Amino acid sequence: MAAHNRMAIYLKEFLTGTSFYEWLDARTLPDKQVTQTEFILEQQAKVDDTIASYLFVRSDSLTMSKTNTAVPEATIHAEHIGGITQTDVDIPQGVTILSGRNATNRTSFLQSIMAVMGSNDVTLKGDADEGHVELTIDGDTYRRTLRRTNGTITFNGDPYLDDPTLADLFAFLLESNEARRAVVQQRDLRELIMRPVDTNEIQAEIDRLERQRNEITEELEELDSVKERLPSLEERKHELETEIEAKREELAAKEDEIASADADVDETREEKRELESRLEDLRELRSDLESVRSDIDVQEESIESLKRELADLETERGKLPDTPMGDHEELDQEISRLRERKLTLESEVSDLQDIIQFNEEMLEGEDTAVTDALAAEDDPYEDLTDQLLESETTVCWTCGSEVEPDRIEDTLDTLRTVRQDQMSEIRDIEDELDELRADKREREKEQRRRESIDGEIADLEGEITQRETRLDDLREQRDELSEEVETVEKEVETLESEDFSEILDLHKEANQLEFELGQLESDLDDVTDRIAAFEDRLADEDDLRAEREEINDALEAQRTRIDRIEQQAVEEFNTHMDEVLELLGYENLARIWIERIEKTVKEGRRNVEKTVFELHVVRTTDSGATYEDTIEHLSESEREVTGLTFALAGYLVHDVHETVPVMLLDSLEAIDSDRLADLVSYFSDYVQFLVVALLPEDAQALSDDYTRVTEI
Repeated sequence: MAAHNRMAIYLKEFLTGTSFYEWLDARTLPDKQVTQTEFILEQQAKVDDTIASYLFVRSDSLTMSKTNTAVPEATIHAEHIGGITQTDVDIPQGVTILSGRNATNRTSFLQSIMAVMGSNDVTLKGDADEGHVELTIDGDTYRRTLRRTNGTITFNGDPYLDDPTLADLFAFLLESNEARRAVVQQRDLRELIMRPVDTNEIQAEIDRLERQRNEITEELEELDSVKERLPSLEERKHELETEIEAKREELAAKEDEIASADADVDETREEKRELESRLEDLRELRSDLESVRSDIDVQEESIESLKRELADLETERGKLPDTPMGDHEELDQEISRLRERKLTLESEVSDLQDIIQFNEEMLEGEDTAVTDALAAEDDPYEDLTDQLLESETTVCWTCGSEVEPDRIEDTLDTLRTVRQDQMSEIRDIEDELDELRADKREREKEQRRRESIDGEIADLEGEITQRETRLDDLREQRDELSEEVETVEKEVETLESEDFSEILDLHKEANQLEFELGQLESDLDDVTDRIAAFEDRLADEDDLRAEREEINDALEAQRTRIDRIEQQAVEEFNTHMDEVLELLGYENLARIWIERIEKTVKEGRRNVEKTVFELHVVRTTDSGATYEDTIEHLSESEREVTGLTFALAGYLVHDVHETVPVMLLDSLEAIDSDRLADLVSYFSDYVQFLVVALLPEDAQALSDDYTRVTEI
C-alpha cells in the first residue's frame, strides 16, 4: 500500500507538471460557496481517477518489471540437502514465510533453492553421499545434483543460472551473505558492489574502440593529405597527357623519316624484316628490363620499411617479461591464501561480535531468556539483574563462579581489542589483495601485449621472407634480361652495315621513342588510377567521420560505465536506507549514508587515486542536535538492517531481478518482529518470490496474506 501511495504522488506531480499542492495553490475557487477543503478534495479525486487505470496495470514505479511476470508458483523438490531427507514445497508468487523453531530445516530449504539456482554455497546431508534438487517454474524444470567424492562435494545438472555470482551476493541473503556482513565487518563496500562488473572486459573494449578510432583518425588525416595531393596529381596528369601528345607527334615524324629513308635504300626485304624484328625484340627487352628494375626498387623499399617496423617491435618485445600467459601460479596461490585467511578472520570477527554483543546485553540485563533460565535454578543467585546493578560481585553466566563485573568488562575490552586487531588485519589483507590483483592485471596486460607483438613479429618476418624471395627472383630476372639485351644488341650490330647505318639509327630512335611513350602512358595510367582511388576514398569521408563519432560515444559510455554503476549504487543505498529508517523508526538514528570519495592508495608499485565508499552514521541527541557516530556503535538490529539494505542496493543496481526471480532472507532474529514485518513488506516490492525464514513469534507479526510453510 505504501508503494502505491508513493506512486500516486509521483504520478500526480508528473500529470500536473508541478507538485500536487503547488498546482492546487495556483488554482482559483470556481464558486465562493465551495470551501477550500472541499475544492482540494474534489481536485485530488479527479487526479486520482486519471491515474487509477494506470495504477491498475502498473506496479510501484520502484518495483522491477520482473515482478510483474505472470508466474503463479514455483515447486521445489529436494532430497538430502542440509538436514532435509526429502521434501516437496510449492512457493506462490509473493512472500512465503518459513515459520518454525531452530533445527526445523528452514535454512536447509533455503540452501536447496540456492543449489538449484546454481549456487555452490550449500551442504549435503551428513549421512548421504548424493542429493538433488528440482525446480519447476513457468513450465520449465531445472535439476541440480550434489555428490560427495573423497570428502569433496561436486555439482552436476542444469541449474537455473549459468553464473550465480549476482545471486550469491545480492539475492541469497542468509546469515553468511557477504553483502550483509560487509557493513558489520567494515569491508570494502565499493569492491563488493563492483565485483560482478568485469572491469578487464570493459578495459579491453575501451582499448579496442580506441584502436578502431585511431585507425579511422589516421585514415581521415590521410584523406586530408589526399585532398592536398589531388591538385598536384591532376596537374601531373595534365602534364603527362601533354608529354604523351608531343611524344606521339615526335614518333609520327620519326616514322615518316623511316618511310622516306626506306624508299632511298636498296636492300633485300629479308634482311630488312630480320633487322626490324630484332630491333622490336630489343625494344621489348629494354621495356621488360626497366619494369623489373622498378619492381626491384619497390621491393627493396618495402623490405627496408618492414625491417624498421620489425626492429621497433623487437625492441618493445625485449622490454616485456617472458612469463607465459596464465603462468601466475605463485601469485594465484598467494591470492588464494590471503582470501582464505580473510574469510577465516571475518568469521572470527563475526563470532567475536556475537560474543561481545551477548555479554554486553547480559551486563545490561537485556537478555531475559538467559537471565530467566539462571533465575529458575535453585541457587542463591535468583535475580541476576539485581546482582549486576547492586552487588560488587556477580555470577558468571558461562562458568557459574562469582566474579566482579569489572573483570567481565576487562575481558570484554580484551575481546574488543582482539576484534579491532583482526579487523585491522582484514583491511591490511584487502590492501595486499588489491596490490596482488593489480600486479596480476598488469602482468596479464603485458602478456597480452607480448603475444600480440609476437604475432605481429611473425607476420612481419613472414612477409619479409616472401618479399626477399621475390626480390631474389626479380634480380635473377634482371640479370637474365640484361644478358638478353646485350646479346640482341650484338646481333643488331652484326646486321648493321654502312648502307643500313642511317635507317638503323632511325629505327633505334623510333624504338626509343616508343619505349618512352609506353613509359609515359604507364605513368598516366598510374596517376589516373591514384586519382580515382583517392576520389573513391574521399567519398567515404562523411561515413568515416560519422563512424568515429559513434565510436567516441561508445568510448564515453564504456569509460563512464563504472562511474555510473558506482553513482547508482550510492544513490540506491542512500535512497532506500532513508526510506527504511523512516519506516522502521529507530530512535536517535537520523541517517545512515554512503559517500563516494577519491582516495590515494598504493596499487602495486604506484600510488593511484581509487574510488571508495565511505559509510556514515548520523545520530541525534535528545535536544535534536546531530553528530557523527561509528559503525561499531550501531545495535545488532541496526547493523542487520543496514547490511540488508546494502544488499538490496546491489540487487537493484545490477538488475538482479532480470535473471533471479527469488530472494531469500534468513537469520533475522536481531530485528524485532514489528520492524521485521515492515522490512519484509518493503523488500517484497522488488522481488517476484521472497522466501523468509522466521521464528513462529516473529512470523505472527507479519501479514496474514503471506503464504506460510510450517513443515519441511
